[in-house]
Formats: sequence, C-alpha cells, structure tokens
Amino acid sequence: MLVVILLLVLWEASSRLFVIPAWLLPSPFTIMEEGLSSWSNYAHHLVSTTKLSIVGFVIGTSIGLLIAVLLHLMPRVRQAFYPLLILSQNIPIIVLAPLLIIWFGFGVLPKLFIITLVCFFPVAVAALDGFRQTNAEMKHYMYMAGASKRQVFSKLELPHALPAVFSGLKISATYSVMGAVISEWLGANKGIGVYMTLAQSSFRTDRVFVAIFFIMLLCLLFFSFIIALEKFFIKGRAGQEAKS
Repeated sequence: MLVVILLLVLWEASSRLFVIPAWLLPSPFTIMEEGLSSWSNYAHHLVSTTKLSIVGFVIGTSIGLLIAVLLHLMPRVRQAFYPLLILSQNIPIIVLAPLLIIWFGFGVLPKLFIITLVCFFPVAVAALDGFRQTNAEMKHYMYMAGASKRQVFSKLELPHALPAVFSGLKISATYSVMGAVISEWLGANKGIGVYMTLAQSSFRTDRVFVAIFFIMLLCLLFFSFIIALEKFFIKGRAGQEAKS
C-alpha cells in the first residue's frame, strides 16, 4: 500500500510540475474526481461486468477442474487430448470473437464462452500438475492397505492437489475480468468495456483511467477472495489436523 501511495503521489506531483494536459495523462486527483462525480453514469456498467466475470469464472473453473479430473483418471485420454488443451490457448480471442457473434448473436452466450476459454486452462493445468506430484510412496501404501482407486483419489490425490488448484484459481480470477472486458469490447450494450470504448472515442482520458482502475480493483477483489478461500480450505484444515 505504501508503494502504491508513493507512486500516486509522484504521479500527481509530476502532472502539476510538468503541466501535463489532462487529455494526455490526467492526474490521480482528476481521475478520482471524475470517478466520484460520474458514479451514476457507470455504476450499471460495473455491475454488469462484475456479474459476467463471476458467472464466467465459475463456469470456466468448473469445466477446467472437471477436465483435469477426467484426464488424470484416464491416462490414455490425457495423452490424446492434452495437446488439444494447449492448442485451445493459441486461438486469438480477437479472431474467435467475431465467429462467436455470428454463431450465437450478441447475447450473453458468446461472452461467457470467451471468459470460459481463458479461465479453464490455468485451473486444468494446475490441477493436473497437482495430481501428478502426489507422493508416490503414500499412493503405494494406500494401495497396499486395500484402498480403491476412488479412495486414493478422494483421500490423497485431491487434497494434495488443492494448493495447485488454488494457484490456478488465482490466475483465472484475474483472467475472468480481462475476458469480460474483451468480450464487451467486441459487442455489448453495457459493461466496463463498453464504458471504456465510449470514453476513448470521445477522448475522455480521465474516464478511461476510471475504467482501468475499476478493472484493477475487481481483479484484486477476486484475487483476495480466492486467497481467503485458500486459507480456509488448506491452512484451516492443516491446523485442525495438527491439533488432532
């Protein structure tokens, strides 16, 4: 926080000292003033982007985790489809988005598809790595004790992979906001992406920075929420196990 405050102070001082035009680079005070005075103009845009990001994040991460579980439990399927998993991330969203609009129109579906595409991959790859790095001696011991494959997965591999899964969730949490904004750029009637496009076309640089700051704030809030969940599910459970 101190570093951020220092950067904002230096930015404000530079704007005043070098008399930088507001249309080129507005000062933090000007941006904050615009953000407070124009709240009613973009509040509904912020709500729309937040809802879209959350829904897309939930769908994308759920699909990513499901794919990771299926590929882990079926090694031959993993060998066949893992390259396709990687290739899915090489499709430029700017190229894919117009096709989605042609196929599905300007509704919510193509936007959710874009967010899902950018969110599922980090979770899927992180979960697969977590499953693969499970202690081999513990797996061997459980099989010797008569555990089934399902029991080994639910009681050993899945808990062991939770830190890796949460690492993927942190990445996807920030990607979800980015995907929502990009999808709004390509076709929407509300959202932070729409607000930013309108501000840019009217040369309102201060409003563009307002949109940027709210995008950063959303990413930080989502990231903090995932960290809180991680502490609850991993560190909290570890503390309970230590007490027992």
